[in-house]
Amino acid sequence: MPPRVLILRAPGTNCDAETAFAFERAGGMAETLHVNRLLESPGELAQYQILCLPGGFSYGDDLGAGRILGNQLRHHLVDWLEQFKAAGKLILGICNGFQILIKSGVLLQLDQESAALATLARNDSGKFEDRWVHLHTGGVKSIFFAGIDSLYLPVAHAEGKFVPRSAAVMSEMDRNGQLVLRYGTAAEGSSVPYPQNPNGSWGHVAAICDRTQRVCGLMPHPERHIDPTQHPSWTRGPLPAAGEGLRVFENAVRYFQ
Repeated sequence: MPPRVLILRAPGTNCDAETAFAFERAGGMAETLHVNRLLESPGELAQYQILCLPGGFSYGDDLGAGRILGNQLRHHLVDWLEQFKAAGKLILGICNGFQILIKSGVLLQLDQESAALATLARNDSGKFEDRWVHLHTGGVKSIFFAGIDSLYLPVAHAEGKFVPRSAAVMSEMDRNGQLVLRYGTAAEGSSVPYPQNPNGSWGHVAAICDRTQRVCGLMPHPERHIDPTQHPSWTRGPLPAAGEGLRVFENAVRYFQ
């Protein structure tokens, strides 16, 4: 039985259809649900093995990227989400979904003042960044990036700069293997200037996981490189069997097989 995947959307979400398609291509059974329906019947969450918060502009990002939906999760669904995590299931947040997971405390715990250990700030460029980037896992063990050394994926965000609360928090997350994906150049090096690092993230971080490795947020869009013809140079070279982003979804599905 393929794992069931819940794609949670809200007003302004615009990557739900392609994210559901990506999970289905990877062998999962994907269903899309509006957050209001889940608020009405939060017990429905137990029917799924994977929860994904896709990209877009939830609630127009009117109060900041991911803040409104993040607050909905934190104030109304936190107990159900904790049960979901405790059951050994997977949660993935892509771009705006990453921002939501940070704001809600689902990915990184909030302190007593509701402040997170890290945030996603405005890009150093001061503008929306829409480009393809090279990414590296650096050999970090991760459920979502198992067997993956590098990826070439698009980014599209205005608030994607990963900023930890302190250098000590950054070091602890690094020791715990939570910094699972970093921006890089085609020939990976220690210095990653703009635009290879499109937002100025500390340590060039593009994705993080919680300590269990089962909750992950990433700024790049793997669902936008599922088919090889989505690659910007697809007309100028031999095509692989699939786009590089598909492997992220295949890893999630394979976890339950």
